[in-house]
Amino acid sequence: MTSLFDSVPQAPRDPILGLNEQFNTDPRPHKVNLGVGVYYDAQGRMPLLPVVAQVEQDLADQSAARGYLPIDGIHNYNLGAQQLLLGSTSSPLTEQRAVTVQSLGGTGALKLGADFLQSLCPNATVAISNPSWENHRALFEKAGFTVVEYPYYDANTRGLDFEAMCSFLEQLPDQSIVVLHACCHNPTGIDPTAEQWQVLAELLVAKQHIPFMDIAYQGFGTGLAEDAAAVRLLAEQGIPMLVSSSFSKSFALYGERVGALTVITTDAAQSPRVLSQLKRLARTNYSNPPTHGAKIVSTVFGQPERFQQWTQELQHMRERIQSMRQQLVVKLKEHGVVQNMDFILQQKGMFSYSGLSQEQVHTLRDEDAIYILDTGRICVAALNAHNIDTVAAAIARVLR
Repeated sequence: MTSLFDSVPQAPRDPILGLNEQFNTDPRPHKVNLGVGVYYDAQGRMPLLPVVAQVEQDLADQSAARGYLPIDGIHNYNLGAQQLLLGSTSSPLTEQRAVTVQSLGGTGALKLGADFLQSLCPNATVAISNPSWENHRALFEKAGFTVVEYPYYDANTRGLDFEAMCSFLEQLPDQSIVVLHACCHNPTGIDPTAEQWQVLAELLVAKQHIPFMDIAYQGFGTGLAEDAAAVRLLAEQGIPMLVSSSFSKSFALYGERVGALTVITTDAAQSPRVLSQLKRLARTNYSNPPTHGAKIVSTVFGQPERFQQWTQELQHMRERIQSMRQQLVVKLKEHGVVQNMDFILQQKGMFSYSGLSQEQVHTLRDEDAIYILDTGRICVAALNAHNIDTVAAAIARVLR
């Protein structure tokens, strides 16, 4: 009997997770993983935030049963996610134009939103930045959309190619879906300025494009409110939009899959209908979300003293990353790099688009056991006092 699975091809490795698998099997003791998108502390360890540990202890002491959550998740979690994203006095909240569903991380929010949009505008074009997070294209293509790329990174200036970006978005068919990184662009770390976001907002309104904002790193750029400024600006424009949020990084709860999908409607009457359809999609996908991580996050959101503690711990993570950026630039100069590397200081968030070629990246991997994505993206959060000199020396060597 012919096997059903004989024709199944071997899938290629995921460009990020596959690299981690290769790193894990590397026996060299001095290896460094700069490819993973995870925050590490000054000792090179993934942290358990003190505020998270405290809340977990409180939850353990309660010994509560683990029943099913509602399909849309914990109410206070969703409310806290809305307020963190939009501000407690924003018009979408006061006018009941915001609908939020707890999701399986930021990826789950993107998937849920993509499937929802497919039911509403199946023939729309989806535009993602070039470059973008690798999963963006796959998620929207799997949902049935045609995906195109708008210009974003200018390799010559190591900055944003804003004029080309706007020109491309202006030429897209009206009511296209535009995926935008709200802050800490992945992989480049390059964000539009406040003035450029205003121009983009006017362009999106004029073309009636549908913004789908991805905000996976709120708090890692400049601050919680500052990093949400683009979302808040677009949310006030009176056009429908979707936002994918993740708390995996900001709470260091990667394995708990804590995310949220927020939909901004144009009037309150639409909101319950939108929620009903999102719940229907979630029900037929994963039924209802997990409890533990969302309970931790909702507890922090609901207790002012714990919320303040969390913002301070997040600030410490943000400042450590900024310090690593500064030290990397200094170390590269010390090791003989003559090129101006100050662009690293202008980038925000966990990543730096280093400008390293694929050949240089492979040399670092083969000769120095330093793992970087083929695109040259470096996770600055994986640098620390113990490895930064080694990394800088190796990069300087391949740049000569």
